[in-house]
Amino acid sequence: MAVQSNQIAAHPSENRLIRVAKYVRMSTDMQQYSIENQSKAITEYADERGFDIVRTYEDGGKSGLKMEGRAGLQALLRDAENGTADFEALLVYDVSRLGRFQDTDEAAFYEMRLRIAGINVHYCAEQFENDGTVTSSIMKAVKRAMAFEYSRELSVKVFAGHANLIRRGYRQGGPAGYALRRILIDAQGQVKTPLNVGEYKSTTTDRVILAPGPANETAIIREIFDLFVNAGKSEIQIASLLNARGIQAYLGRPWTNAQIGYILINEKYIGNNVWGRTSRRLKTRFVRPPASEWIRADGVFPAIVEPTIFARAAKRIYERRQLHTESRLLENLRQLLRKHAFLSSAIINGQPGGPCTSTYRNHFGSLLKAYELVGFRTSRDHRFLANARNLEAAGASTLRALMTGVEAVGGIVAVDEANLVTVNHEITIRILVARCYRTEAGSSRWRIKLRAHSNPDVFVIVRMDRQNDDLLDYYIIPSIDLVGPSLNLYRDNVAQIDTYRFHSLEPIFRMATRSPARINV
Repeated sequence: MAVQSNQIAAHPSENRLIRVAKYVRMSTDMQQYSIENQSKAITEYADERGFDIVRTYEDGGKSGLKMEGRAGLQALLRDAENGTADFEALLVYDVSRLGRFQDTDEAAFYEMRLRIAGINVHYCAEQFENDGTVTSSIMKAVKRAMAFEYSRELSVKVFAGHANLIRRGYRQGGPAGYALRRILIDAQGQVKTPLNVGEYKSTTTDRVILAPGPANETAIIREIFDLFVNAGKSEIQIASLLNARGIQAYLGRPWTNAQIGYILINEKYIGNNVWGRTSRRLKTRFVRPPASEWIRADGVFPAIVEPTIFARAAKRIYERRQLHTESRLLENLRQLLRKHAFLSSAIINGQPGGPCTSTYRNHFGSLLKAYELVGFRTSRDHRFLANARNLEAAGASTLRALMTGVEAVGGIVAVDEANLVTVNHEITIRILVARCYRTEAGSSRWRIKLRAHSNPDVFVIVRMDRQNDDLLDYYIIPSIDLVGPSLNLYRDNVAQIDTYRFHSLEPIFRMATRSPARINV
């Protein structure tokens, strides 16, 4: 039976302690918000009030800007509303820990859901009692606005910091790319060491710059520009020529027209440092700012290609795009449909000298929209195209978090070209991202194809949320405990499977921790 009052007595009766739960969350804000500090303050608050903490919900390493990916808070709301909660109140460190939502009403909405379920929220570090009075309501509204404003100001400061480093000629994240290498330099600008794939700087004062790679790779870059500018070859033709000669692209992969196109428009090959071509501030959707808003520094890296050649390539690309009016693009698509009675990325990209799929996406927003305009319908579910970037980002962020966490506890981590992680030269880890799909009945399912050929010691399976916008949780499973080529996960799994379910990568970090051995003589 739900509790009707929105308050819980500050002091329990002499016969029993009031059972409460605690919720803790930490992103990367500051040390004062560490899980340990929050838990300590909450425990002291509970001891003073005579509360008995019987359950903990945790979201470690999670931003408070969105609900997606916060499995701890989602589980808390689910338990409260399903009637399975075995506590009468919730203790939270302060208002910002429940969330720094861009809409302050969203935070109030989640608190209201808890209160309707009979669970009052206590903010342990705030200077007001959350007792439903006008004063507390005003204070909460102010605190929620301040929480979001803090995130907004921090975003502005971080952006300004990155922009300043870009203008000074330092590389800010991302792989070097073909024919380029990342070089680590110290605060005085002295070269320390090249960084291999998967290696990152460990000292905050160190910086990263770009430098030309091996001579055979830089020669390929110059040949690509020569074939495009002087020989008039298309991206597809250039990729075919390189593949026929057995020349491998970045990370040993075959060349594609997309890779060739990326090289032809990337200014880092003429020594320019450009950043901010895409943006996702405050967990909003990806946007592409106009070129006038990009942050750039020209001529800060050694050039591989002459600027005049690069300019000629850019001119040809621009002129070709001018020919790609929407009517011409659609007519080209109709001709392909009449010829093949079907449309696909392979068919569009396979036409010599014709527009590629990225051209259609840029003009029409998506390939499916272009299909619709020429009357082509496909039964295939293409929704995965819209969130493929989210899955890739989730895998990349998990890899970064794993590497940072292992190094923080004194471990050694390395990543090979196939993204197989090795910890302390002993344990290999494979990160797999599991897309969420729904059955006809609306149930959530996750199916993971295990890559047996990689033969890691441990699989870290990143499970995405229902919208495939953000990660939900992790399954950290030794490969010896997995049988078969795939693994099926459901919303509620059997206990044997959920034993491996975690809301953070902490088990990996504990495994990587190095401690001095004590030898008794």
